Amino acid sequence: MQETLTSLSTYGYLFLFLYSLGGGFVGLVAASVLAYAGKMDLGVSMLVAGIANFLGDIGLFYLARYQKGEVMRYLVKQRRKLALAHLWMKRYGNAVIFIQKYIYGIKTLVPLAIGFTKYNDWKFGIYNFFASLVWAVVIGLGGYFSGELFMELFEILSLRPYLAPILVAILLGGLWLWMGSVSKKDSKR
Repeated sequence: MQETLTSLSTYGYLFLFLYSLGGGFVGLVAASVLAYAGKMDLGVSMLVAGIANFLGDIGLFYLARYQKGEVMRYLVKQRRKLALAHLWMKRYGNAVIFIQKYIYGIKTLVPLAIGFTKYNDWKFGIYNFFASLVWAVVIGLGGYFSGELFMELFEILSLRPYLAPILVAILLGGLWLWMGSVSKKDSKR
């Protein structure tokens, strides 16, 4: 266990950067908990995750903007979520750039959906920068201040490892049901 923590504190920032290019929620929470445990620095973790999250969304935006045909071939099964992202953009405007950072299952599709439109590049970059900054601070501080809870949960799961798959199944099942209900409600409006 100590070997794993040492490895995470050594390479954790690199892992966090790479993971945050495509989202990073779980990675930032883990880094925040490690910061609570004294193994990583919270400020550096939030900075690394925020920069990577910003760069990842900018990359998706420009990929959709300049490689629309190629990208659409890979998104055939995601058309419904892309349509939902467009509906959200029409309804909520620029707030979607902030909100999408927190929604699993659509987080990577929103920058793509916005990139497919004629949305201004600079405007997206500025909003995305501030959204990434706010996201990193909110999730980083939330994970840090929940560190004791996570440490206790980890202790329970290390003593009773058979509970981990059950907990993961419940979390994923609940998320799947919630996403299904949200997408159905928004597509009916």
